[in-house]
Amino acid sequence: MATAHRPTPEFPQHLRALYEKFPFDRSIAEDPVAGLQGFRSDPRRAEVAGIFAATLAIGNTTAIRGSFAELLRRADGDLVTHLVDAPARERARRLQGFRHRWIRGDQMAFLAGRLHALHASGSSLEQVFADGLASGGFAGGLDRLSQSLRGPKVTSTPPGYRILFPSPLDDAGSACKRLTLFVRWMVRTDPPDLGVWTTVPTSVLRIPLDQHTYWIAYHLGLTGRRTRNWRTVEEVTEALRAIDADDPVKYDFVLCHTGISGDCPKHRDLAVCGPCVVRPDCRLWRGRRVAA
Repeated sequence: MATAHRPTPEFPQHLRALYEKFPFDRSIAEDPVAGLQGFRSDPRRAEVAGIFAATLAIGNTTAIRGSFAELLRRADGDLVTHLVDAPARERARRLQGFRHRWIRGDQMAFLAGRLHALHASGSSLEQVFADGLASGGFAGGLDRLSQSLRGPKVTSTPPGYRILFPSPLDDAGSACKRLTLFVRWMVRTDPPDLGVWTTVPTSVLRIPLDQHTYWIAYHLGLTGRRTRNWRTVEEVTEALRAIDADDPVKYDFVLCHTGISGDCPKHRDLAVCGPCVVRPDCRLWRGRRVAA
């Protein structure tokens, strides 16, 4: 039986070095969170913009940023006034023909309606998540968010809408990358995150496990699991919590964009991997020496 891959004892220092030398300005400009920076001063608008952007976070970052920009254009830059608080007929008119991969305008209009109902009740996505967190931990918080955004099963719900908001408590145990990413944006105060939620501590966050983060986490030995599901999210987060218990997802952005940018080629390439500070921890280079 093969021995499970583990990073070197020096991995925490290697990861911190990767973080410290990382070109954040380059990668923030390429990330969907770039489109949210102008909403940082208004928690309600930041929440609304964040959940729309996170819902669209399927596919490559260029397409996601383009679709979110198109959503803003259709709302004249004000998602609250012209979508969330607008009459249903106005939402439908503005979003007619909108599409991002398999996400349609009628689904985005329905999401706006769900947000309007939530705000009209005097609540917020922060309150919904915090209530679930208090009773069921982080997974419970995501489940409450999912249930609130899905809404009740009614005939007016657009086809395919409810599956946009999976829960880690569903039978499939989804990794819930987009909702987990949304919560990270709202909670963490360090750039590029917005830090507009004040009732949720960074210590409870879980890593948004997209394909890039998962690939790198697996090859660094942060998980041995071969399926990207909620159990894998918990395993990777625990490995990172051992490095920073107060902010276990501090390194998420760096790990993700190391993959997106091509800084990690995902195969052995000495020209790229040679200078990489976490190369000694990577399973692709296990047992291989590189001349100084």
